[in-house]
Amino acid sequence: MKLKAKLKMYESYLTYEESKIQTEATQNIEIPHLEKWNSFNTTPYFLDGAYCLIREKRYPIHTKRGKYSFSDFFNAVSAWQNSDVDHPLSTKGFQPTDLFFFDTETTGLGGGVGNTIFLLGYAYVKDNEIIVKQHLLPEPGGEIPLYDSFLKSIDYTTLVTYNGKAFDWPQVKTRHTLIREHVPKLPQFGHFDLLHAARRLWKGKLESVKLSMVEKEVLGIKREDDVPGFLAPMIYFDFVETKNVDGIMKIMEHNEEDVLSLITLYTHLSFQLLELDQEQSKIEQIQVGKWYSSLKQTSQAIKIYEQALENFEGKEAWQAKFDLALQYKKQKQIEKAIPLWDEIIKKGKGTVKVNATIEMAKYLEHKQKDFYMALDMAKVGLHELKTIQKISNKIPEKLEQDLQKRIQRLKLKLLKQRRVNPYRK
Repeated sequence: MKLKAKLKMYESYLTYEESKIQTEATQNIEIPHLEKWNSFNTTPYFLDGAYCLIREKRYPIHTKRGKYSFSDFFNAVSAWQNSDVDHPLSTKGFQPTDLFFFDTETTGLGGGVGNTIFLLGYAYVKDNEIIVKQHLLPEPGGEIPLYDSFLKSIDYTTLVTYNGKAFDWPQVKTRHTLIREHVPKLPQFGHFDLLHAARRLWKGKLESVKLSMVEKEVLGIKREDDVPGFLAPMIYFDFVETKNVDGIMKIMEHNEEDVLSLITLYTHLSFQLLELDQEQSKIEQIQVGKWYSSLKQTSQAIKIYEQALENFEGKEAWQAKFDLALQYKKQKQIEKAIPLWDEIIKKGKGTVKVNATIEMAKYLEHKQKDFYMALDMAKVGLHELKTIQKISNKIPEKLEQDLQKRIQRLKLKLLKQRRVNPYRK
């Protein structure tokens, strides 16, 4: 018999023996409330004499959640394919099936090895359905089957989380390090963290940008009989001690709600960024424009700002006009920036007016070589700073230093100019 055939035979034999040993081991494991778990779409996963519990639930693609149905997620991914915009949330080149929406529940809010993940939950697309899978740790000693079952299940390009870059995924890495000799290797993923996006768009609008608040105020999602996430550790420890499943099932439902909301939130953010949300407010448009500006997507930022400023006035409008003027300046369209600075200086107030005087003074000094006008403009800015100080008893020191230096420099330039041409004003 050839060596290759012998190896194949031995491999088959070893696999059979391992399976036989595993089956014998699981026969001695008693799972409390197994029938109740089965009715909750949850089944055990055995490995090395221990087990975890895996729950699976499916939703039709047209199921509605808040303002959107899950099918709108397909539309969002499709819209990115047709967009030339370069953005951190872009799924250009991806399929809907390439993403999985991930959240954990842990025994504490801190990091490090003392904090245990007891629930790994995620949602993904398959065969025109949204599938939610959850891997539950029934007691602290069973992390090997938990991570083995999880890592054998995920085969995606990018994970989507809410604060996952700072918390969830680092926690997974920490726990995986402790058992990495016994479970599959941790894959490398792309990562969309939607918390940062929510902060950019709604930090000024919402009391907080917790996912539950974004759900309620932005996505139109109302949870019923939901258990607050901060109770999860206490409920888990009670489950470990008493084996009572009612509380932990509520936590699993809470986690399920979280991962499903990530699909809706990603859809909404994409619609906001790609101008597909018909109900987008002017403030949201301005925040989107500001985001594109920070990414140096100048043309897109200008387009968004111009749309937002149509028939829009108010405090936010002045700042947006200033930001738009800076975008024009970057594209060397100074003739479009000047009227905006001029309008802000004449009608605006506060630090945005001060910044506009500085930009106008720069233009007059360096481009027009009109030191008199530049000096007058800098003085207007300094006067506005003094007005701010009277109202708030505080003055932006950096702006004051900028204006004081500018004024002194312009005075010196004017003095030199007079020496060269004493008859010039």
